[in-house]
Amino acid sequence: MSEELSDDQFWKKKIREHWKPFIVMIIACICAFIGALLVLIWFIETSPIGAHGQAFVGDWNLDWIVGFYILYILWTLLFVGIPAGLFFGLGGYLWWRRLPAEEKQDFKAREKKETHKKRNAGGGGGGSFFMFIAYCIYIAVDGNYFTTFGSLPYTYWLYSMFLTLMWILIVLGIPAGIIVLIVYFTVWRKKSE
Repeated sequence: MSEELSDDQFWKKKIREHWKPFIVMIIACICAFIGALLVLIWFIETSPIGAHGQAFVGDWNLDWIVGFYILYILWTLLFVGIPAGLFFGLGGYLWWRRLPAEEKQDFKAREKKETHKKRNAGGGGGGSFFMFIAYCIYIAVDGNYFTTFGSLPYTYWLYSMFLTLMWILIVLGIPAGIIVLIVYFTVWRKKSE
């Protein structure tokens, strides 16, 4: 029966059938988002990074930014992520156990059917994070990792980003070019002959 329904119809039907757990899930997601915001506000006002929320933008440096992000992620995981994971994991397990066998089969059949489809989450693939790490490494090698942003002109920080990109292209581009040439002469050229 579920195979005949489109994805939208299938999920609308399941939401109508299980509206109470769906409402609880939405409320829990809203609470987790509010919790993450409250942790952010608490961390800004109590963290020595950023002088308890009193530092100016020019007082910040890369060390503060990296430390701030890492500590905020850890505090959010502790206060929001672990409780939310336990809630959703335990709630999902209990909900699944209470489902009739026929509905479980519907979900399993739908999952088998959907595994062959290519899913695109639309994410960036980690390129921005990789660029930020490379930027931090470049600034550290240049000796300005602990330098406040206000003590150097903004052009230094901007040109450092361009130079980081240049070094990424050199370090990754030259080996990639060599590998492409080797593959071309050993594999692709032989196939074309």
